[in-house]
Amino acid sequence: MEQPSKKSGGPQQDRTFDSPGTQCWYLTAEDCPLMVSHGLARVGIDDTAAGYRRVRLRPAGSFILETSEGEGRVFLEGKWQKTTQGEVVLAPPRVLNAFRTAEGQHWKIAYVRYNEPAGVKPLVDSGSPLRQAGHIRLGLALAGLRDEWDNEREPTMLRHWLAIIDAIARRLARPWRMDQRLWQLWNDVEAAIDADWPLHRLASHAGLSAEHLRRTCLAALGRSPIEHLTYLRVQRAQDLLESGDDKIEVIARKVGYTSGHAFSRAFQRCVGLLPSEFRQPHPH
Repeated sequence: MEQPSKKSGGPQQDRTFDSPGTQCWYLTAEDCPLMVSHGLARVGIDDTAAGYRRVRLRPAGSFILETSEGEGRVFLEGKWQKTTQGEVVLAPPRVLNAFRTAEGQHWKIAYVRYNEPAGVKPLVDSGSPLRQAGHIRLGLALAGLRDEWDNEREPTMLRHWLAIIDAIARRLARPWRMDQRLWQLWNDVEAAIDADWPLHRLASHAGLSAEHLRRTCLAALGRSPIEHLTYLRVQRAQDLLESGDDKIEVIARKVGYTSGHAFSRAFQRCVGLLPSEFRQPHPH
C-alpha cells in the first residue's frame, strides 16, 4: 500500500510540492489577525495540476478540504481515497494530512485549517464525519474572502466573510442529521474505551442489526463501526501519550488493545506515526 513518504530527516518533517501550472492563494492569521477570533490559522484556494502534493504529519488543528473542481486523492486513515467535485473531507488535529492531484487531472480545492492548542476541544472530533458530498459553499465563501482581501480589505467585510467561512466549517463538522442512536452508542463506547467491543456488541448496544449499524455509520461518519472504534481508541491514546509517561503497552491496554503490536499498527495507520514517534517533541 502506498503511503505518504517521509524525508530522510525523519518523521517530523512535512512536505510541499507545487507543480507547474498550480496557482495557490492563501491567508494566514499572521497576515489577517481578524482570523484569530474564529480560531482560523490558514485558509486557501489551490488550483492545481498533476504533481501537486501536500503532507502534514502532525497538524495542530482541525482541517477541512472541499473539492470545487476536478479530482484528487486524500490519505484518510491509512489509505488513499478519491475525492471529486462537491465532496468535503474532514481531519482532526494531530493526525496525518496528505493530499495530491490525481494523475493527469486538474484539481481545485478550498480549505480551512484551525489553530487548536492542547486542551482546546477541536472542531473536528469523534462526532464529525470523515467525508461528505454535495457541497460547494466553502469554496464560494473563500472566493468572496479572497476578492475582498485582494482589493478593498475593508475590515467589516472581512469579518463577515470570516464569520461565514467559520459557520460553514462548523456546520460541516456537526451534521444535524446524525442518528441520535449513534451519538449515544459512541458516547458509551468512549466511556468504556478499554472494553471489548466486537461488532455484534456495538449493534446490540445501539438496538440495531449489524448491517443496519454498518450502513448508518457509513452514511453519518464515513467509517464502518469497527473503523470508528479504532479511531476513538487512537484519539484516546494520543491524549494519554501527550499527558503522561505510561509505557506504550500500558496505554495499549487502556484503550482496548491486548497486543502492543496491534495497537502500534493501528495508531500508525491513523496518525501516520508510531506511538513512540508521536510522543517525541514536535515543533509547531
